[in-house]
Amino acid sequence: MTGRSDPIAAPPSLWASLGNRRIAAVLLMGLASGLPYNLTDSTLQAWLKDGGISNTTIGLLSLVGLAYTVKPLWAPLLDRYALPGLGRRRGWILFFQVALAAALCWMALHGPERGLAPFIALALLVAVLSASQDIVIDAWRTDLVTAAERGPAATGANLGYRASSWFAFSGALILADLAGWRVTYLVMAGCMLALTLVTFWAPEPVPRAAPPSSLAEAVSAPLRQMLGNPGMPQLLVALVLYKVGDAFALKLFTPFLMDVGFSKTEIGAVTKTLMLAASVSGAVVGGVWMVKLGLLRALLLFGFLQALANLGYMAVALAGKDITVMAVAVFVDNFVGAMGNTALVVFIMALCDMRFSAFQYALLSALAVLPRNVLGAPAGFLSDAIGWPGFFLITFFTALPGLFMVWWLRERVTALEKAAG
Repeated sequence: MTGRSDPIAAPPSLWASLGNRRIAAVLLMGLASGLPYNLTDSTLQAWLKDGGISNTTIGLLSLVGLAYTVKPLWAPLLDRYALPGLGRRRGWILFFQVALAAALCWMALHGPERGLAPFIALALLVAVLSASQDIVIDAWRTDLVTAAERGPAATGANLGYRASSWFAFSGALILADLAGWRVTYLVMAGCMLALTLVTFWAPEPVPRAAPPSSLAEAVSAPLRQMLGNPGMPQLLVALVLYKVGDAFALKLFTPFLMDVGFSKTEIGAVTKTLMLAASVSGAVVGGVWMVKLGLLRALLLFGFLQALANLGYMAVALAGKDITVMAVAVFVDNFVGAMGNTALVVFIMALCDMRFSAFQYALLSALAVLPRNVLGAPAGFLSDAIGWPGFFLITFFTALPGLFMVWWLRERVTALEKAAG
């Protein structure tokens, strides 16, 4: 299934793995991957909310995140062709990082006040470049680590992604209160440019197979291999549904907290600081616990905890502006959410054949985030129609079908894990 002949080995401990240059590079590359996302999602929502845009409109504009869903359309190009200089993977990573820095500068200098339509077009450009960077970083990580290192690699990638996502939201909101949105996005552009240093330092994966000989082969061969595996259609449905409840609950998280009465500084300094602490600790606990639980039990347990955590936000909506209730809800949700993300990354890596890692990982990860990228519009309509308490109650029930699918496919998931070593 994986196309890799690594011998089965005991997974290394997380702390031992962080001393490994490959795993350390995976963690640092996670910083580059996580930085741009919130700048076209939660942080952008706060900027638009400051401009008096309604929740319904913000929800509709969140569809720029569909770039992360359709990224498999151009992933074969990145599998087939390479840029000169840093190798097949890192050359593209460097290109997209420089382009992202330039696009964020352009976005900062324009602003929504100079026209909402061109501003959203710039946000879409950033999202496309960010999705493209993710394609190559995911392929680079999948090619780089051994089967025994997948758990620690997933944890390291999660840690880096969460840390930079926190900075691109918490730091951005605080800076926006102090210096305005233009300065904030210029600072983020500078950070994106600085992360190119990681790309120069990171190792290039040793080629294990020749790249596709043509663009047609880069598309057809990975699809044939993946769809030819028994049970794959059902596994893909489970992959899509696994994060529906979590994605639905968090899609309009920033407008929700602002509607409850929290200021941008409170959201940035308190809420997002808790998010970082919870996400880091949850990623570590999830990665360590997965070694004992195995993939199947981790997916089931972590997914159920994610569903329960959504009810915490219903309590926040009912309690009003209560820092303690909000802090508990945010910490618990992000702690178990990071655990679920770790299990999901290992699930995706186990589904990939290493000969076609860029296209297959792009396709599978796009399916996994499909709910996150399409639920903004219905979330906006639903929250305006029934209010936040009823909205978060519904998100609990939307998480249950994904858990049912994992349980129904338990034998297939177990076999997949054994095949991956």
